[in-house]
Amino acid sequence: MGRPALLSMLLLVSAKALSHEHLDVSFGVPGDPEGVSKTIEIKMSDVMRFEPSRILVKRGETIRFLLTNVGKVKHEMVIDTPQELREHAELMKRFPDMEHSDPNHRTVQPGETGAIIWRFTKSGTFPFACLQAGHFDAGMRGTIVVR
Repeated sequence: MGRPALLSMLLLVSAKALSHEHLDVSFGVPGDPEGVSKTIEIKMSDVMRFEPSRILVKRGETIRFLLTNVGKVKHEMVIDTPQELREHAELMKRFPDMEHSDPNHRTVQPGETGAIIWRFTKSGTFPFACLQAGHFDAGMRGTIVVR
């Protein structure tokens, strides 16, 4: 990676980190592990699918998404706006080794399990996706419906 590309990546990652510093977005806020209302198990596979890919929750619930990677390649779950997911998927194509630490994002190695704890403060339909290079384009996406 050349110096200009590295500098661009660092600026983009820094801007993204600052924007999530006080993460309170249209789909909710990071959840408190002590306040988990329900655990939802999600499997991520190499056929580029989440199981289940459609999740129903109630407004105000704090959900623990228990993510199991049943595949042989790295997968992740990112809950975000449609625009942010698209933009981040494109960025991951350019910088596939980028690491993340946002509370709405969890990367899971093959055969391992991870979790996202999220409190849904607003009603609506909110997307999630795997943003590993090429996975988003292959259809590794889902929706969370909050009523």
